Amino acid sequence: MDLGCDGPISAAGEDGASIADGHGRPGNLDLDLNGDRLREECGVFGIYNHPEAAAITAIGLHALQHRGQEAAGIVSYDGRRFHSERRLGLVGDAFSDAAVIARLPGDSAVGHVRYSTTGETLLRNVQPLFAELDAGGFAVGHNGNLTNGLTLRRQLVREGAITQSTTDTEVILHLVARSRKPRFVDRFIDAIRTLEGAYSLVALTNKKLIGARDPLGIRPLVLGSLEGSPILASETCALDIIGARYVRDIENGEVIVIDEEGVQSFKPFPEMAPRPCIFEYIYFARPDSVVGGRSVYQVRKNMGRVLATESPANADVIVPVPDSGVPAAIGFSQTSGIPYELGIIRNHYVGRTFIQPTQSIRDQGVRMKHSANRSVVEGKSIVLVDDSLVRGTTSVKIVQMMRDAGAKEVHFRIASPPITHPDYYGIDTPDRDKLLAATHDLEGMRRYIGADSLAFLSVDGVYRAMGFEGRDPVRPQFTDHCFTGDYPTPLTDRAGAVGQQQLSLLAEAS
Repeated sequence: MDLGCDGPISAAGEDGASIADGHGRPGNLDLDLNGDRLREECGVFGIYNHPEAAAITAIGLHALQHRGQEAAGIVSYDGRRFHSERRLGLVGDAFSDAAVIARLPGDSAVGHVRYSTTGETLLRNVQPLFAELDAGGFAVGHNGNLTNGLTLRRQLVREGAITQSTTDTEVILHLVARSRKPRFVDRFIDAIRTLEGAYSLVALTNKKLIGARDPLGIRPLVLGSLEGSPILASETCALDIIGARYVRDIENGEVIVIDEEGVQSFKPFPEMAPRPCIFEYIYFARPDSVVGGRSVYQVRKNMGRVLATESPANADVIVPVPDSGVPAAIGFSQTSGIPYELGIIRNHYVGRTFIQPTQSIRDQGVRMKHSANRSVVEGKSIVLVDDSLVRGTTSVKIVQMMRDAGAKEVHFRIASPPITHPDYYGIDTPDRDKLLAATHDLEGMRRYIGADSLAFLSVDGVYRAMGFEGRDPVRPQFTDHCFTGDYPTPLTDRAGAVGQQQLSLLAEAS
């Protein structure tokens, strides 16, 4: 069980029934090449003292939609009461109606987009969560994963707590409520001192907007300003979409409190070097975001450049796997001198609710979301560039798609190292025995996906793309456990064998 921005880990996306071939690979070409992706985390947004707080929050959440597509929620405060709208589905489906925004009055608001890593996809798990405390209302949204969340939950329930959700974020509400500190900010700090793992938090009270990052700064959080109104957001792209000014990153281990007196910063944890999640740069953050002072787009191009140097290929054309492989493929092309072409075309107009064909049609390899550009591929030796390889099921489909389109040779290049360990900090990854790189050597992986050659970016190559000489084994600059097995925090729930604890006795349809 992975605790995080909120649900049990599912193997990252076995996307439909398949017929296995002689190598244990899926025999049909499924409709969706995104089925074997790492699942997004969550996104948070908050604004203080703006007359259109809810509308701006909804727009900000639109920019953060890539971080979670299962649910969205907004809580606002009008000076007297809190107002909450939480919906399953996409931000545009939930908050594009003016009547919905009208039900969220007030000049302060917090919002959240969700992909579950702890807790089922149910309305009671949609954030921001809200509680009425003796000091007033308290709403909180969480991006990340608490590695001691189940342990804390079990302890709280034993002491009489009544839990309403199956998300680890609810633990934070209980810890704040139980603190005996006199000031609310001290109660909040008292609560987060108990937490282990990764978290970026935005919280709203009767008087304050609060933000916090875990002591290692694993999950991102930035401070912005819109016409003098302070904003907290997971990424800078959420500031750009509303025309807000970037002020700075919230530092690792920092608690920031925004109220009528201004912006205050607290540092309640012992000082330590930051270790942000490397996957923000490889996959999760939007390419136009700036994370930790680095352009995500430029970093991904750099990864492609380093990959081309480490693992060159003799080929006619570079083909990105859309959309995540595009920047790395551009970098690979620029460094190798091999032309970049769109050899796979993505249909952007096929949504989740599109009619599902019968299995017989699926088995014929009908491609509704992606298709090969035969004019680019046919008769060519191609290099496919992707950002990561998880279980390999998608890579099998892509390679076969290229061969069916007439590719002479298919070389696969991955712009990140092999993923050998699961994540416990908010990324939905399969268990280790489902990770292809944990169960196969390089040649075994190549045979499995059916490529003529396969190569990954090295761990040091990732760090060189980030501007370092390499990984510091004594004090690693980033959280990179998926590649190295070096987990930066205690994994209390797993060590205590509470990972399979049933979180709720109530089964709900939705």
